[in-house]
Amino acid sequence: MNVLVELKEINKDNIDEILGLKVSTEQNDFVQTTSHSLAKAWAFRDTAFPFAIYAHNTIVGFIMLGYYELKDQYTVWQFLIDERFQHKGYGKAALGLGIKFLKDSFNAGEVYLGVKFENIIAQKLYSSFGFVETGEVTDTALEMKLIIDDK
Repeated sequence: MNVLVELKEINKDNIDEILGLKVSTEQNDFVQTTSHSLAKAWAFRDTAFPFAIYAHNTIVGFIMLGYYELKDQYTVWQFLIDERFQHKGYGKAALGLGIKFLKDSFNAGEVYLGVKFENIIAQKLYSSFGFVETGEVTDTALEMKLIIDDK
């Protein structure tokens, strides 16, 4: 099943909807709020790329991509699908568009992300997309990497 999603710029017309996105209570420890992410996007505006995720002209999620200068890595910095729209294929489709953005805009050959140990659903999503564990871990998360071929 092909799921049609779009990544769109966050602006004055959709900011309130973006700020209203929420994950389920069980997922609260896995992702930052969109307000927190947008504050970081503003502070790191030269290397952060936040987008609203739309499906059928409805905002269903948020993705923030970035460039981590210290490690010279492109990243999926923040990613969430609102609890009302999960399990419909929007996450995988949006992740694909995010990867395409990094490849097309910056010629990224690899993309990194961190995922909490307890977030098994996200780990499965990323693995199904081709991300593999790098072996790098923090106290709470593991690092995963995707080598971009022609995804």
